[in-house]
Amino acid sequence: MNAAQQHLLDTYRAARRSEAAPPAPGTHTVRTAREIREWFRFQAVVTDPGDRFVGRVRRSARRVGRRARAVVGAARRLVRLLQV
Repeated sequence: MNAAQQHLLDTYRAARRSEAAPPAPGTHTVRTAREIREWFRFQAVVTDPGDRFVGRVRRSARRVGRRARAVVGAARRLVRLLQV
């Protein structure tokens, strides 16, 4: 069932129950898109720079780099132990 068919069914039910008809599909799409955009702008202002996407990516890259260095160091120590 697509949105138009669902709207017709909801309109029929509302008429049978003497209720207000629901809004047509897509009526509030533009307003919703604006509200979402404003929410993201608000979050960009309020959020600490370290918690933003770029900051999170940098932190995770540093973490991966530290883990890689730790693994390489452990592997080198293991090789030295096995050579003795």
